[in-house]
Amino acid sequence: MMVVRSVQTHDLESVLALANETGPGLTTLKPDRAALAARIERVVRTARGEAALFEQGYLFVMEETQTGEVVGVCGLEAAVGLELPFYNYRVSTAVHASKELNVWSRTSLLTISYDLTGYAELCSLFLSPRARAHGAGGLLSRSRFMFIAQFRDRFPERICAEMRGYFDEEGESPFWRALGSHFYQIDFNAADYLSAQGKKAFIAELMPRHPVYVRLLPEAAQQAIGVTHKDTLPARRMLESEGLRYENHVDIFDAGPVLECHTSDLRTVRASRRVRVAPVDPTLPVQRCLVSNGSIGDFRVIAATARVDGAAIDLDDAQRAALQVTDDAAVRVLAQSVPST
Repeated sequence: MMVVRSVQTHDLESVLALANETGPGLTTLKPDRAALAARIERVVRTARGEAALFEQGYLFVMEETQTGEVVGVCGLEAAVGLELPFYNYRVSTAVHASKELNVWSRTSLLTISYDLTGYAELCSLFLSPRARAHGAGGLLSRSRFMFIAQFRDRFPERICAEMRGYFDEEGESPFWRALGSHFYQIDFNAADYLSAQGKKAFIAELMPRHPVYVRLLPEAAQQAIGVTHKDTLPARRMLESEGLRYENHVDIFDAGPVLECHTSDLRTVRASRRVRVAPVDPTLPVQRCLVSNGSIGDFRVIAATARVDGAAIDLDDAQRAALQVTDDAAVRVLAQSVPST
């Protein structure tokens, strides 16, 4: 059985191994032992209520309960941009017209934006290729929405997620090659690494000072704006099913789209409910659902098939063990499909 749980300090080596499996563009999960150790320590302090708002964050790992192997990771930041700027490009439209020449044109502009400051951020989603089957990706990603629903008061009114942008067959970003490389004069991976370490002063110092006219960029760069990396498309589809949408913000390095929405509009926040672990009418049909416990420090989520009524869910011994709950414990349930027998 797969369980998604809060990261613990002993998970450092496993998270580092996963970070080594990621490719370019996943800024928030770099294979840096010291940085990952500091992040896990920050997560532990957040759960204890010891972290200031600007540093509050959460990290979860997916574990195979029979083997103890950690095969995935995902994260949440409570409020981005409060200490370090959270840069994006806003894609807008400019119109130029001349009545005398009877000429009218419309073009897209890229303008540095701080619009998402204070948003919660979904980040660091990575599932090892060896575990990408049987709905594991959906469980991993949706676990964060179960956490938000359970601890709604810890999150602001808006939430966003930066999608990894388009990279060509050579592993290069056409957008970076056409724009960022000329201003920052370092390669993409170096810029991405510095940004991941919080060393963002170079962005403010070297970024374009004026809006960028998209039509002046090479065709390949234009076509990359707002395009999601092929490996990230399943994650994007899942986020869109939760209610997030592209609202014309893109990443400043690879132009990957940023999805966003009101936190209260997330499907899981609206549709999940709290029930008790207890026997229910055995004639009820079983349902596929996500189930989470209520622990802030050892939050756990599983995908379960169980009988549920309006007040209770009947979990078996293995499911209770994975969630570390007992009889009459309060859990959160999100139905995943129409009940089936």
